[in-house]
Amino acid sequence: MAGPRVVIIGAGVVGAALADEISARGWTEVTVVDQGPLPATGGSSSHAPGLVFQTNSSRTMTELARYTVEKFCSLDVDGKPCFLQVGGLEVATTPERLTELHRRHGWITAWGIESRLLTADECAQQHPLLNRDRVLGGLLVPTDGLAKAVLAVEAQIRRATGRGVTFLPRHEVLDVQQADGRVTGVLTSEGEIPADIVVCCAGIWGPKIARMAGLSLPLTPLAHQLAWTGPVPALAGQTEEAVRPILRHQDADLYYRDRFDAIGIGYYGHRPMPISADDILSVDEADAAGAMPSVLKFTEDDFADAWTETQSLLPSTKDAKIEEGINGLFSFTTDNFPLLGESPDVKGFWVAEAVWVTHSAGVGRAMAELLVDGFCSSFDLHECDLNRFEPHQLSPEYVLARDCQNFVEVYDILHPLQPSGHPRPIRTSPFHTRQRELGAFFLEANGWERPQWYDANAPLVEGRSVPTPNDWAARYWSPIVGAEAQATRETVAMYDMTALKRLEVTGPGAAAFLESLTTSKVAKSVGSVTYTLLLDHDGGIRSDITVARLGRDLFQVGANGNLDLDWFTRHLPADGTVQVRDITPGTCCVGLWGPLARKVLQPLTDEDFSNDGLKYFRAKRAYIGSVPVTAMRLSYVGELGWELYTTADQGQKLWDTLWQAAQPLGGIAAGRGAFNSLRLEKGYRSFGTDMTYEHDPYEAGVGFAVKLDKGDFVGRAALERRRTDVRRKLTCLTIEDPRSVVMGKEPVYQGDRSVGYVTSAAYGYTIGKGIAYAWLPAELATPGTTLHIGYFDQRVAAVVAEEPLFDPTMSRLRG
Repeated sequence: MAGPRVVIIGAGVVGAALADEISARGWTEVTVVDQGPLPATGGSSSHAPGLVFQTNSSRTMTELARYTVEKFCSLDVDGKPCFLQVGGLEVATTPERLTELHRRHGWITAWGIESRLLTADECAQQHPLLNRDRVLGGLLVPTDGLAKAVLAVEAQIRRATGRGVTFLPRHEVLDVQQADGRVTGVLTSEGEIPADIVVCCAGIWGPKIARMAGLSLPLTPLAHQLAWTGPVPALAGQTEEAVRPILRHQDADLYYRDRFDAIGIGYYGHRPMPISADDILSVDEADAAGAMPSVLKFTEDDFADAWTETQSLLPSTKDAKIEEGINGLFSFTTDNFPLLGESPDVKGFWVAEAVWVTHSAGVGRAMAELLVDGFCSSFDLHECDLNRFEPHQLSPEYVLARDCQNFVEVYDILHPLQPSGHPRPIRTSPFHTRQRELGAFFLEANGWERPQWYDANAPLVEGRSVPTPNDWAARYWSPIVGAEAQATRETVAMYDMTALKRLEVTGPGAAAFLESLTTSKVAKSVGSVTYTLLLDHDGGIRSDITVARLGRDLFQVGANGNLDLDWFTRHLPADGTVQVRDITPGTCCVGLWGPLARKVLQPLTDEDFSNDGLKYFRAKRAYIGSVPVTAMRLSYVGELGWELYTTADQGQKLWDTLWQAAQPLGGIAAGRGAFNSLRLEKGYRSFGTDMTYEHDPYEAGVGFAVKLDKGDFVGRAALERRRTDVRRKLTCLTIEDPRSVVMGKEPVYQGDRSVGYVTSAAYGYTIGKGIAYAWLPAELATPGTTLHIGYFDQRVAAVVAEEPLFDPTMSRLRG
């Protein structure tokens, strides 16, 4: 099949990969345009140093890099290889970095790629130029190496051309043409090209091209220094381009690679140097100036510290000089992930942006699957989806600040809970003033300031058993977290749930619309609340949500983020019978939970909040004092209680009303730290952490939310095939040692074999054990099985446990 007419903008390493992958799937009516010559088009691919390190805290990013390595190893141009698999070595020169390398070794092991921790002597053996006295140890990944980006572009162009793809160099894009809300073609400097699909792979020019389609990309091109030495005497006579592992010295923001008898030095330790995509020269303008548009003038002063440190780490460079250097432009985003997907407003306009050479071939495959199949089966792309951002995350001020911060922190040791920087605060709930009065320690959640714990609860710690975790887990932690968790189970606590996204679905077609997208029956009686799933066409979980029917044609959805809003919007019927809107900014929510919750709430209202008056997973409208609320009897901490929603203008009044009533009963405000501990004791899953697009409901332990007898819904046919073939399971593990609290993403071992990885983890302050949920082979998910979790340089004993760990009869929730 020829497929639809596709125009790919940009013939760099991403555009070439996409052309190759999409044509291999049978779509051959494809045209690739680029303003520059081929195969060195003048973008970032043309000057990229080519270092491919696969280690990443994100499993998806590692998988994209792994595929890139595998593909590039299979490519050559007239016998010249596109990948030099010399290995990748990261070295530590401080104790803190050595500890971090153990964590990184855990990631890469968890994701299934071979790696080895090395002693200082072994590092020197691998890379003899190293100053042995500076190095404490290292991490070696044998399959890392050097991508020859321009050769890889040429190799993939040849393959795609052989299948009928057309490449048009020297075609500058002037406009993306549209009609009736969808793309119709591309206007170039050489004329119009009609298209049904346009994919922007323009790299550093991406924001400029995307704006032609009305799309704002949270991407900033930043200059990054790359210098080359002249001949290094210690390398004299080296006839192969590279024989040593590519090298990272992250303590000093440096990396290195061979180039025959010279060394390339990359540096991130200088000041951020952002540039607007509009200010980057076109290829024609750069040609006239005798330059490459993605290369800016080398600023020697910014490189001075890098050269001093290089001569210390690699002493043989003292006998060489810096002979050339560039400030090369690369793309940065606000969360360090690529931008992949279709515009929410212009159908047929897709982007594959902020992709470095390391992940390029993987992204090409992922995009080809999205376009041809309608879903990606090879990679979990929820972290990379173009439409993941909240509106404030697209503001120019936010994008520039966070992109520059990410440049500065590119090699920093970052804790999973480490607070983000400027700009903050951005979003505050109506309870914020009261929370500050209680000494809240805030972390950010989707831009919201959300309490992690409250200093006002410090007196609760006295007399309680709240073990102190290890040093790493104790960062951004307080014993108050444990006291708040225990107090919730003893009395009653108020939790700020405002940061969770809330959608309103209305219209005469609302019930049928939701039925078509969810795995459970949601079109039930008014007042019903249903926990259900959204699936992709391959049966993978796109989200878990709650759907409350508040009226005949009115539903409130508790969602996980902007991707759920985007999913609903894309599936809206064309007849206008359904409307979806985000009501989060105008509303707020208090979770009132604990065994005394009813004693707090009932005296404040004339409505019946007894067990018979409002059963579990039911909702109703009521007045709490003078505040109108929507009350839903749900609890993510496993205790009696309600989610109480009201409008933002009434939020502080609701808080004050509940607070005053709770005080005589010993009620407290509690933070997210306690919440996470309590939800894991109950075995409640968190989308994006415990389960993602790559998992199906039966693997993830949420098969109870699938009702195959309800009629058709998106993903149903795929589930029929998958439900009898469960090969892995999300499994509960417990840890006896209270100091051995793990944090997530650690490898799980059976003996010396890595068999899975941790998702969520916390200490269970009620059950008195550490809790870790992990993906394991189904045959190991049997209660009583003893395994070990790799945590830095330790092996932590863990046992598979029955879940839930707390209140398995659900008596506290339903009381």
